[in-house]
Amino acid sequence: MPPVQDLPIRDIHLPEAIGWFPPAIGWWFIIIVVPIVSYFLIALIQRLFQKTAIKEAKKLLLQLQTNNALTPLEKVRELSSLLRRVTVNFHPENGGLTGRAWLDYLDSSLKKTGFKNGVGRCLADAPYQKELPPDVDLTALFKLAQTWLNAQNSNVSRPKKIQ
Repeated sequence: MPPVQDLPIRDIHLPEAIGWFPPAIGWWFIIIVVPIVSYFLIALIQRLFQKTAIKEAKKLLLQLQTNNALTPLEKVRELSSLLRRVTVNFHPENGGLTGRAWLDYLDSSLKKTGFKNGVGRCLADAPYQKELPPDVDLTALFKLAQTWLNAQNSNVSRPKKIQ
């Protein structure tokens, strides 16, 4: 038997340390897919809330229009309040507008100037009057408000629930 020292035995070799690059497939998945899925999920949730808020505002508009217990002046006041709440919920920076600037903002999402030059101009001062001017056509005013709410579906950037 040969002596033990003559055997070609080498000492134990440890493997090299694992480097940080390239990452495993799971990390690539997290880095690429998770942000994309998160973006689309957030966009979907926002879109659902937006549609819900606009639908809720339309229901409130219909309830206001058919409420016979309110006087025409009270209806105009409530309508003005509803439009302002929708504005504050979706574009808070425009919620404090008054007078001509408020009417300009309302017309900005419409093709016509129904608020500034039409029946909607009563919204600038009617909520603060004791009596409603006799030339106000409530049916046309509610139709204009409905058109404005329909236009908000494409103009909304930050949806919230209407309170």
